[in-house]
Amino acid sequence: MSDPGFEYAPIGLVELENRVIRRCNLHFASMFGGQESEYRDMPLLRLYPSHEDFERIGKRGLQVMRETGYYTDERIMRRRDGDLFWCRARGKSLTPDDPFRHGIWSFADISEERRVVELTPREREVALLTCRGLSAKEVGVELGLSYRTIEAHRARLLQKFGARKLPELVAKLSGMPL
Repeated sequence: MSDPGFEYAPIGLVELENRVIRRCNLHFASMFGGQESEYRDMPLLRLYPSHEDFERIGKRGLQVMRETGYYTDERIMRRRDGDLFWCRARGKSLTPDDPFRHGIWSFADISEERRVVELTPREREVALLTCRGLSAKEVGVELGLSYRTIEAHRARLLQKFGARKLPELVAKLSGMPL
């Protein structure tokens, strides 16, 4: 049975079971490349830049969803042709006792708001926590690293994004106008 509200929504929608795509809408298929039918029963892992990103984001998302039943973030995803892009993901669990068992997720391409810069998984973690307003010491505690190591990661991020100071970096990471 067809659901036109789902099928023609102006945002990418997927129904997931245990992080496997059961169905997606036209916008999702267009955003990631290909036809809707090509995504049926596809592990979501295939659309992440790396297995490490899939595991790390999944672990963080599962923890939040166990508490709230809902999760949202901005992350880099991979299209089927291999191109990386910034994506806003939002998910709602339909099975709160087992959040990843069944849920509805939306995906929006936000790459026009921010450019993709090749980052290591650790640099992405530091960047995301920095955007949340955490100090180098707080980021270090969160990631189990020294604050000096965090400062070194931040210095590389400043260089990669062409930012002079931390607020400018955060603005660039957030896609805000400078």
